[in-house]
Formats: sequence, C-alpha cells, structure tokens
Amino acid sequence: MKKYFPILLLAFISLFIFSCDDNDNVVGDGDTYPKMRDVSGSFTNANGYSFTVPISIENTDVVLVYRRDPAASNAWQLIPKTYFLSGGRELDYNALFDSQNVEIYTEANFDQTTMTSSEVSQYLTNQTFRVVLVPASPAKGTSAVDTSDYNAVVKYYNLDESKIKTIKVN
Repeated sequence: MKKYFPILLLAFISLFIFSCDDNDNVVGDGDTYPKMRDVSGSFTNANGYSFTVPISIENTDVVLVYRRDPAASNAWQLIPKTYFLSGGRELDYNALFDSQNVEIYTEANFDQTTMTSSEVSQYLTNQTFRVVLVPASPAKGTSAVDTSDYNAVVKYYNLDESKIKTIKVN
C-alpha cells in the first residue's frame, strides 16, 4: 500500500492543478455572448428608408451597428454616421433597437427622393450592415475596446466572422 499512496496522492493533486485554470477566454460579464448578424438591402421610399433586423437583445448587451463602406473592400464604419452631400445636404445612417429588433434607417435634411442616381447607388442601394452584440461590461482587468474600430471589436471579443447569419431585405 505504501508504494501506491504517493502515486495516488500525485494523481489527486494533479487533478486540482489542471482543473483550476484562470485563463478565461470569454470577454464580458459571463452571461452574455457576442453575436453578429448581417443585413443587406436597399433603402427606398417604399420601405420608409429603413429596415429591421430581428435579433434577441439581452439587457446586458451593447448594440453596435456598422455599415460596410462600398468604396473599400472590407472596411466597416460605426453608425450613426453623417455624409455631407453637395448643396449643404446631409444624409444620416442611424439605428434604433428594442429587445427583439434593430432598425437601421436613413434621415436627411432634404427629400431623399430627389437624390441623383449616383447618390442613390452609393448611399441607398445594396447596403450591407453588421449588427454586433457584445457584453456591456468588459472582462476584469482589461481595458475598454475602441468600438469605432470594427477590427478591434472582432479581435477583443474573439468573434468568429465565419458564423455570421445574413438577412436580405427587399
């Protein structure tokens, strides 16, 4: 029995050593997991220059909405975002959310039906947005992430872009 006791003691102690891992790979408050959803479509007068993304939002989530910049291949801009067009015209991208949906819409200080065809194709047609839900509280001991930088958010929250669900509207 004396020969087996040290081996059993070593096995018992090693069980506790390997099961107590302080390396927490989840960033956030522990009950909210980051989610992403893409939505693409066109803003038209018929849809009130808005569309809705169905997504369940916990009360501990931060909702970030990014617009894919059509001029750059993989650049994302945090909205709200204002574009200054010619003649003092301003076009805004905004978002509202409740516990079940995120509404993405445009507003302008002019009638959007008067936009030129090039402006419509650049700002209203075939737009892609990414809704990102992240925990409201960062992990202990970490600094805040710059939410205006989409790539920093993806890296900080270890988000898997290959698992994004896409919704097509209109």
